Amino acid sequence: MTTKQLIEQIHRKKSFLCIGLDVDLNKIPEFLLKEEDPIFKFNKAIIDATHHLCVAYKPNTAFYEAYGLKGWKALEKTIHYLNASYPEIFTIADAKRGDIGNTSSRYAKAFFEDLAFDSMTVAPYMGKDSVEPFLAFENKHTILLALTSNEGAFDFQTKKIDGKELYKQVLETSKSWKNSENLMYVIGATKAEYLKEIRQIIPNSFLLVPGVGAQGGNLQDFCKYGLNKQIGLLVNSSRGIIYASKNKGFAKAAALKAFEVQQEMEEILNQL
Repeated sequence: MTTKQLIEQIHRKKSFLCIGLDVDLNKIPEFLLKEEDPIFKFNKAIIDATHHLCVAYKPNTAFYEAYGLKGWKALEKTIHYLNASYPEIFTIADAKRGDIGNTSSRYAKAFFEDLAFDSMTVAPYMGKDSVEPFLAFENKHTILLALTSNEGAFDFQTKKIDGKELYKQVLETSKSWKNSENLMYVIGATKAEYLKEIRQIIPNSFLLVPGVGAQGGNLQDFCKYGLNKQIGLLVNSSRGIIYASKNKGFAKAAALKAFEVQQEMEEILNQL
């Protein structure tokens, strides 16, 4: 998917919501556990109920890998269902990969070609030769971890090296990498106060924003400095939407929660 297609979808739906499909069998409705593939059954119901309210879905691959081959098969079925039924949706493999170049190229091939995701999250710690293999794929997007929403982000990301915070050096350096126009960045919603300076470094890039909802991030605060001329935000909510109910009406409950977020986003977009 091109960035232009993503922006068109945002304007059409009046939404920049990304829904995280982080499936925990201990949290889904109990009656689904009787199904042959409860993970996919849950995902399909959530997707069918919410696709008109969001522009992206983000399965965190750890939640699938934890269940071995069955989990991976469920992930495969989920992405194939999304691509076949809702091709306008932007898909994110939240895999946080990153390794030496020849290994990264295998990761990229797995997620971009075999599974046909539009994008995936990548760790920048090993530098450009570990990231550029992902950037080489046309109309695919590499979402670089920059400033995350977890407490441990302060261990390294905000530490100063030669007078400049590490996350700023990551942002600046990444712009020099080959095919850097295919980069997006993870910026946690709990780090809204950093956005003004971040936008000075990457004014035109899309930001994937985890941490809204269950992690305490505030949408209004983040949008104040995070929005750009192309909207430039994908705001993720996972638990707050997909686990809105454990009853048979779980998908409808998820849709109601997604609608609440979408309405807040529409109000923000109408003010631009």
